Amino acid sequence: MTSSLLSIDELGADGVRRILDLADTMAEVNRRPNPKVPALRGKTVCSVFFEDSTRTRLSFETAAKRLSADTMTFAVSQSSLSKGESLKDTIETIAAMGVDAFVIRHGSTGAPWLVEGWTNAAVVNAGDGWHAHPTQALLDVYTVRTSLNRPDGFDGLRVAVVGDIKHSRVARSTTAAFKALGADVTWVAPTTLLPPVVHEHVTDRLDDVIEDVDVLYLLRMQNERMTEALVPNLREYTTRFGLTPERAKRLSPQTLVMHPGPVNRGVELAVDPSELPGAVINQQVTNGISVRMAVLFDCLSANPDPTSDLERPELP
Repeated sequence: MTSSLLSIDELGADGVRRILDLADTMAEVNRRPNPKVPALRGKTVCSVFFEDSTRTRLSFETAAKRLSADTMTFAVSQSSLSKGESLKDTIETIAAMGVDAFVIRHGSTGAPWLVEGWTNAAVVNAGDGWHAHPTQALLDVYTVRTSLNRPDGFDGLRVAVVGDIKHSRVARSTTAAFKALGADVTWVAPTTLLPPVVHEHVTDRLDDVIEDVDVLYLLRMQNERMTEALVPNLREYTTRFGLTPERAKRLSPQTLVMHPGPVNRGVELAVDPSELPGAVINQQVTNGISVRMAVLFDCLSANPDPTSDLERPELP
């Protein structure tokens, strides 16, 4: 059986909880001296990234290898796409080689949905345009769940997502995942960096909410996606929306500080995160492997029940 993961909305609240529960098992595997299990032996996972990536691509490849899957990496710059081959032909060619799952990142919104229609393999959306990045959202909520010991949900949890929301697929997916688990999410951004469809809780004053949030989620300015100047300058942006030393002092020691990476130091984060007691940015990266192991297992397992002795990674 194969299934795809394209968005948090399609996964739903029950699906989010299922992946997070399965990630607990994968996290236990990753704590072993030899963090590898035969759960997906005989399966092949192909990474197809049309945009640059470090964290997501390496995280997926590590996750697949720890589940004993074979991996393929499609190098766009060295492919027949440069000769005019279409995306559809490329996917069908790779699928004919015996691929069980595609992990795809593309600059065009909706590309993973098109790919799903061209193959019987599972398709995992690793980011499409400004639209969605579901596995980032899953690792984010998993990090909060484990850091704050909230396995039963996020009712009453206050989250502020701060920065360039307009261009951020992370903001959209992470907001959906937090809300699916019951959290109250506020977007904090200048009006020029908000999308046309505005979230119900929005402010342009970070100072009004910073002392009251349980999670401060900072986004980077995505200058590569901007075609016009949307803020006067980066210094003013940092003054109004950055985590400055003065704002860091107003945070509760229990407030989690998060960032999807890469960090623009001195812009959205003007302090050293190692000096913040609640910073979990490195833990997000670590948890990304466990969560993506859970996603690949959920998509490719013949029996998705993690209690199955046959399919579940065997525990000592």
